[in-house]
Amino acid sequence: MSRRVLVAGVGMVPFAKPSAAQTYDVMGAEAVRSALADADLPYDRVQQVYAGYVYGDSTCGQRVVYGFGKTRVPVINVNNNCASGSSALWLARQAVESGATDCALAVGFEQMPPGALGAKWTDRPTPLTDFATALEEVYAVDPGLPMTPQYFAAAGAEYMAAYGMKAETLALVSVKARAHAANNPYAVFRDPIGVDDVLGSPTVAGVLTRLQCCPPTCGAAAAIVCSEDFARAHGIAPRVAIAAQTLRSDADDVFDRGSAMSLVGTDVTRAAAAEVYEKAGVDPRDIGVVELHDCFTVNEVLSYEGLGLCEEGGAEKFVLDGDNTYGGRVVTNPSGGLLSKGHPLGATGLAQTAELTWQLRGEAGARQVEGVTLGLQHNLGLGTAGVVTLFEKVS
Repeated sequence: MSRRVLVAGVGMVPFAKPSAAQTYDVMGAEAVRSALADADLPYDRVQQVYAGYVYGDSTCGQRVVYGFGKTRVPVINVNNNCASGSSALWLARQAVESGATDCALAVGFEQMPPGALGAKWTDRPTPLTDFATALEEVYAVDPGLPMTPQYFAAAGAEYMAAYGMKAETLALVSVKARAHAANNPYAVFRDPIGVDDVLGSPTVAGVLTRLQCCPPTCGAAAAIVCSEDFARAHGIAPRVAIAAQTLRSDADDVFDRGSAMSLVGTDVTRAAAAEVYEKAGVDPRDIGVVELHDCFTVNEVLSYEGLGLCEEGGAEKFVLDGDNTYGGRVVTNPSGGLLSKGHPLGATGLAQTAELTWQLRGEAGARQVEGVTLGLQHNLGLGTAGVVTLFEKVS
């Protein structure tokens, strides 16, 4: 049994720096409240809840939704690194599509500490032990630097060596992100920057400077998905549906390839995108708007090719020709992306979902991409979890 899954409502809160943010329960509840209002649906009609977050104790999801009523429905807490929010949506979509439920809520939130990400539990093996070992075989890891940017610095060095891409091209990705975020009231960083600003900011790791790295951010976002029968019964007229979605992890050769690009999920992205395009019968050239996982400028460049937005080795030309922004072939991250909107880990995938829903409904204001009927979402967590979702406009 497979049913069409509709996006009944979305909501999010403005993202904020850790020093200026509210607590996760307040942010999460506000995102849920906005999604319920968008769907014009009371909470007691929600039949399942999936809550995505990384930094938090068990049952934070219950804490977020209990203020709307203790309705006995299942609340499942999901931690899949930076793909936690999209993993929550994947579970909610799967439940509705299979007929296990008629209406499910996915909410993602994060109350992040300031500074670079670090291991929370130091008395046990890290999940990324094998990844770190593989990285050390291809990159001179500096134990004095945060690990996460070093993965992407290594991937960037590998790509640049293979295709000759210049550092200035990477910087243009950050410039584009800020230009898009200027029109997004939910984004943290909205002031324009130039290539010199990006390249002149402090070095974080390898080719990556501070303005090429997503900031630690707090925030929340939510989406309600439902079946067509449920929508009719409750007077909901959704204008967006999930055309196809997949969640992928690594293949068994990820540690044998000697590739930092593979370690950061490029292979996962490529496989997930191909599966989505096959399921939906869609060519990536038909897609006009994409929200992709630009945790670092390097990952945006790698994702252009992994998602099939340009040919292999063609990312530099894609950027220099302006094919990644308004007036080009496809608008990538109209929200400003993780680089400028911010990256509250558990909220990111659902914030991407909200942005694409608004785009497909023609409600994105000054950042609206004209004439779009398909929107692609890409959310990646190291370790690895990769989610690719294709949203379509419902006529």
